[in-house]
Amino acid sequence: MTFEICTDSFEGALAATKYDVKRIELCSALSVGGLTPSYGLIKQCEALDKLSLQVMIRPKPGGFQYNASDIKIMMADIKASKKLGAQGVVFGILDAHNNISPSNQTLIDLAKSLDLETTFHRAFDFVTDYHKAINQLITFGFDRVLTSGLQPTAEAGFSIISELQAFYGTKIQIMAGSGVNAKNALKFAESGINQLHFTAHKQGEIPLPLGMGFETIVDEAKIESIVRQFS
Repeated sequence: MTFEICTDSFEGALAATKYDVKRIELCSALSVGGLTPSYGLIKQCEALDKLSLQVMIRPKPGGFQYNASDIKIMMADIKASKKLGAQGVVFGILDAHNNISPSNQTLIDLAKSLDLETTFHRAFDFVTDYHKAINQLITFGFDRVLTSGLQPTAEAGFSIISELQAFYGTKIQIMAGSGVNAKNALKFAESGINQLHFTAHKQGEIPLPLGMGFETIVDEAKIESIVRQFS
């Protein structure tokens, strides 16, 4: 089983190495589904040994439709991620009707020219025709797709994720994410899904003063409980 931890902190990346998790998706702003992380955070995490660093390329919250200026920002962030030592980038562009946008090809071509892996993130879960969508991703050249099976959680979308694995798993890596935990991890594995994605943080109980949100804490117990299912 390949595990990918989604984290927005250096502490989360350290926890991944502690439990021998080989890959992380590095983001900022997980409360809005993840945005592009800072230069400094990428650089700090890249210094960790034996950790495949996949950087989120998402310049703004609120959806997955991007204009020409947004695309230029995403291209610059892909180049910066490579310069900082990332092994891959994570992005996804939809059109106004929630179809896979042709603009993805521009970013794919850039990433591949820089020898970066590419993951299409959970924008996939907003598409209306998932068979058509995944065939487009394969044609574009994505290495993997992260999906909850078009449902709020991967467990609720289990049947679609299993179907994607059965029909397309030899052409693109299928990674289940959203709500993956120690109770359902083996269920995914038994269906042939061999990549699991999950967050490694929990929210503090008391909000910070002056409307500064909540503290987030690395949830090592969650990481350990999932990983040990396969040890």
